[in-house]
Amino acid sequence: MARKKFHFNSDTLSYEQIEHTITHWLKQLLIHAVSGVSLGAIFFFIFVSTVSSPEEKQLGQEKNHMKAQYKVIERQMEELQLVISDLQERDDNLYRVIFQSDPIPFSVRRATASNREYYEQLLDMTNSEIVVTTTKKLAELKKELYIQSKSYDELVLLAKNKETMLQNLPAIQPVLNKNLNRMASGFGWRIDPIYHTRRFHAGMDFTAPIGTDIYATGNGTVKSAGWEQGYGNCVQINHGYGYITLYGHMSSIRVHMGQAVKRGDVIGLIGNTGKSTGPHLHYEVHYKGEIMNPQNYYFLDLSPAEYDKMVQMSNNAGEMFD
Repeated sequence: MARKKFHFNSDTLSYEQIEHTITHWLKQLLIHAVSGVSLGAIFFFIFVSTVSSPEEKQLGQEKNHMKAQYKVIERQMEELQLVISDLQERDDNLYRVIFQSDPIPFSVRRATASNREYYEQLLDMTNSEIVVTTTKKLAELKKELYIQSKSYDELVLLAKNKETMLQNLPAIQPVLNKNLNRMASGFGWRIDPIYHTRRFHAGMDFTAPIGTDIYATGNGTVKSAGWEQGYGNCVQINHGYGYITLYGHMSSIRVHMGQAVKRGDVIGLIGNTGKSTGPHLHYEVHYKGEIMNPQNYYFLDLSPAEYDKMVQMSNNAGEMFD
């Protein structure tokens, strides 16, 4: 039998029995129910947070194993990057120098196709930072290996064509000049014969009687043959591989535009046409748009002693003939 409860009534100064209504009992029941559920939820959260299931333990072990594997892969890729960098350096500074080919720009070697959506998907994965970093490095390595492979393909082609390239290089003097007595003025700053001021001389002058043969200094194709302002009767030969030679002040032109010529072919005769103060040949060598010193391209018909003498003579600071 439930115990009766009383409360003191200050008005009547007596104890009165407490009568509970159904609403009171429903409130009490609801309070106890809510308290029980809340307390159970708290205990469940603590249990779940601190105690791992067998499946969770296995997943944790797999996660740690995957992290270790990615670290090993990352170190291997770093070692591979060092090897690729060494290959790139030798490619640019040795192999391409030998074949006179321009180095591959850094921006081309390291450029990677950005796939932002793909990397954003990776960010949603577990250990996303490791996955994204490793994937990006792998993409960069693939790109660099592809570029390096293409570079070697190009070098192989250059090696196969090395003989052709050597035949095309301008490598002899354009005028028969074994005793070097026809060297007039060299490459560099000289005195203009007409205005008597210092002017840059973009080639070398060879004196000889009018009608003396002028030779193509390497195999190639005639780029132009005709009158040019300042040069008079002039021939330009495209030797390929970035080389163009120019022959000015001719009295007669013996070739035509588009004609294939070989080293030693007569392409014209010494003259005094254009801006010239005497019979001579003005000879220029251009490489990839840059004016070169022709004295560096006579290695096939001069001995070391003759070459040294030619350099000394061409470096004189006297007047030029054009």
